[in-house]
Amino acid sequence: MNYKSYTRHNFTELPQISNLSSEQIEAIRVVGSVLPFKSNNYVVEQLIDWNNIPDDPIFTLTFPRKEMLSKQHYDKVVNLLQSGADPRVVKNEINKIRLKLNPNPAGQESNIPLFEGEKLHGIQHKYRETVLFFPSQGQTCHAYCTFCFRWPQFTGMSELKFAMKEAALLHKYLLKHPKVSDVLFTGGDPLTANARILSAYIEPLLSKEFSHIQNIRVGSKSLAYWPYRFLTDKDADDLLFLFEKVNRAGKHLAFQAHFNHPDELMTDAVRRAIERIRNTGTQIRTQSPLLRNINDNPETWSKMWKEQVRLGLVPYYMFVARDTGSKAFFEV
Repeated sequence: MNYKSYTRHNFTELPQISNLSSEQIEAIRVVGSVLPFKSNNYVVEQLIDWNNIPDDPIFTLTFPRKEMLSKQHYDKVVNLLQSGADPRVVKNEINKIRLKLNPNPAGQESNIPLFEGEKLHGIQHKYRETVLFFPSQGQTCHAYCTFCFRWPQFTGMSELKFAMKEAALLHKYLLKHPKVSDVLFTGGDPLTANARILSAYIEPLLSKEFSHIQNIRVGSKSLAYWPYRFLTDKDADDLLFLFEKVNRAGKHLAFQAHFNHPDELMTDAVRRAIERIRNTGTQIRTQSPLLRNINDNPETWSKMWKEQVRLGLVPYYMFVARDTGSKAFFEV
């Protein structure tokens, strides 16, 4: 399967859109002007039940709904889009709304380290042993979650974005911090970057001078939203070889897989992708927030965790939605 994305600019090309009302289509355009919106052909064709709209959980995970903005903000965006105003004016007003949605919750900006007189905007170092790294080439996703607490990464507001592309600077920072044992590659989704770029960041960490780095983690939604990353993408084998190389070097490689609903675990593609990753010696841990309208009942979690364990995955994190973006729609 070849990847094709759907955004607010082309989603009406989907034949399944005929299942939606005019109000639902308007909501995708309006909310998708404020919060990031992107789905893809795998999600649309294999995960969403288009006969169960708007209640289908994967539809709600990837397509904006009117209730994801306050009435005040929704009405304002409708008026802006209908006014025929200069696009720069519209963009400026929408950015003002975004700034009211608590774009960087939990004091994330305070975790950016100062190193040799420079702020490293692609690193967060909150806990002594753990460094989060945001490779600039991985600051997108195969599809965007509507609850995402890092949604500002995808809005084009550079002042709100965490990202860094200097591999040498990351390595230099880690050498100066010998108490760091864990590096988490995050985003966005770092696995949207190609294997060659990921190797430039990760392979140097396998050398003796980085012996203090014991655990390498990769946070990714790709298994759920684009399992072909590990099956048929042109560098799928190269990526899996990189995973194997990390494990052979004696490092612990953990794939932090984001699964929010058991429906994401049921396709043949995701099961084959899981098998290929596990065959490299990589441990796959799973995580998800508790989300109203998606998984806010014990039966869903029980089914999801049991299926994950059956597939050899390790249920690891369960948390609540952060106070940002569309939280009011998802909080329990």
